[in-house]
Amino acid sequence: MKENFKIVCPTDFSECSLNAIEYASKLGEKYQADLYLVHVPDKEDYQKLSSNDFHSGDQYSFIKKKLNSLVSTVNEESISKGLKSCQAEIKEGKIVTSILEYAENLKADLIVMGTEGVNDFKTNFIGTRSSNLVDNSEIDVMLIPRKVYFKTPRKFVYATDYVEEDKIAIQKVVELAGFFDSEIDLVHVSSRSKTIDKSLHQTMVQEIEPFIKYEKKTFVLKSYRDEPGLGLENYLITAKGDMLVTLSKKKSWFDQLFAKNLSRKMSYFINKPLYVIKNL
Repeated sequence: MKENFKIVCPTDFSECSLNAIEYASKLGEKYQADLYLVHVPDKEDYQKLSSNDFHSGDQYSFIKKKLNSLVSTVNEESISKGLKSCQAEIKEGKIVTSILEYAENLKADLIVMGTEGVNDFKTNFIGTRSSNLVDNSEIDVMLIPRKVYFKTPRKFVYATDYVEEDKIAIQKVVELAGFFDSEIDLVHVSSRSKTIDKSLHQTMVQEIEPFIKYEKKTFVLKSYRDEPGLGLENYLITAKGDMLVTLSKKKSWFDQLFAKNLSRKMSYFINKPLYVIKNL
């Protein structure tokens, strides 16, 4: 396990972000991590504040008190269980940019962020900010949907295309699964646009398996005539997966894996956390 593991968790004090803090705290206990809560004021949310005089008035004091209260709660609940520390900061600027700059300056290992899930008025199934953050982050991101409360994960589903980087990325999944003694299903979904047969699949499995020192793992090949995203959703439902994990080194990854026109169909993904591995 890496020493000095650092987790950044943005908060806007919504139920959605509070759920993310719970996940971040529980993970922090396992990684023996330092947890950093960060709040970036949204001008739309704080219309009463002038952009040139943010630090004046009761609003700023109120924000600081709320952050301090969250820090106190996290410390009380998690320090004795393994979390190394928790602190909070307020950062000004554009929300996504400020979060990423803050995490990068800290050399953070993971960003845990709440997401509102499907919004009928947006094209991205997880919301614009979350999508932009994942696309532009060089740091691993875990997205926690609204009303998804922490529970011990019993099965991680790792979506794989059997690329060379999987051999490294899966080590992170193994470490995370090991904390909870969870199962790992490594799933490849074939579609009309990209199909591999069983013999090729078995060859790929034989190549990657030696890199996975974990007993509770299963390799799965699923064929699906439509988009891979729907195939993954179908598998998550039938296999009762608790978290979807995927490797993403490309921008616009969400548009590639989850086609925009499928956003309303893929309701399952707003009920489970999504862990996107970005940094190898």
